[in-house]
Amino acid sequence: MMLRTAISSFNRISGHNSFLNVNSCLSDQVRTTYMLKRKFAPKLHRKGATPKNLLAKHYVYELIRDTNTVKKPDIEVVLTAFVDGVGNLGDKVTVRPLFGYNNLLLPGLAVYATPENIIKYKRETDESSQKVRYSSSNALLMMKTLSRHILSVVMNKDHPWTIQPWHIKASFRKSGFVVPEHAITLPEQQITGPDMSLENKQFYVTVTINKSESVDVRCRLHHWSTEVVERLPYVEKFWDIPTDVIHPEFADVLQRMQGEKETKNVDHCE
Repeated sequence: MMLRTAISSFNRISGHNSFLNVNSCLSDQVRTTYMLKRKFAPKLHRKGATPKNLLAKHYVYELIRDTNTVKKPDIEVVLTAFVDGVGNLGDKVTVRPLFGYNNLLLPGLAVYATPENIIKYKRETDESSQKVRYSSSNALLMMKTLSRHILSVVMNKDHPWTIQPWHIKASFRKSGFVVPEHAITLPEQQITGPDMSLENKQFYVTVTINKSESVDVRCRLHHWSTEVVERLPYVEKFWDIPTDVIHPEFADVLQRMQGEKETKNVDHCE
């Protein structure tokens, strides 16, 4: 009796109808939709007659569509800043929903491509010419890749030569890069050979991407002969071996590139 009185007093004070007011989990919204079809259609009944009872076989369904497994359409967004591999400020791009939500919309790098946002960021793009813009969405990625790459330039050991852009083009092709000759700029000092004192020494070339961005690429010179007995022994991981520059004029540029590389490595470790 005393327990019942205490419960009634608590309900009046708290304003609840029951002592334990627990929300049922069935009241939560579940975003799942299944489209089903009966495998066995029930028989029809006459107009005005009582419908016939359904049998067990009438509760066997075939799945027509599951909204959880349906591929969601791409979404259109407008970039609010340059995104490596995606585009520049103000570009309207189409991406997959999961990538767009996690990598663009949540970090604030993009907004939905509504008419208002398209006009807004187009105006900002026209007004803010001082912001960095790249010639393509992959230009920055290519610049980072080339700046970290050490190009092996293999020249003939038996015949005289002077390094020309087409030599560098062929070396890039062997490394998996397609670089046209007009995009390759050699240093002013000519490099001639064969000269065994230049073996595994370094120099640099400048590559222009889409006639816009420029990046310096570190190169190592190697000699090769068609005669097997005249060939130099193979050196593993030659890029890790400390070496000198071919011309003293190359030292400033190569030292700056080395400093940038070390800075990137430190940032990556942190």
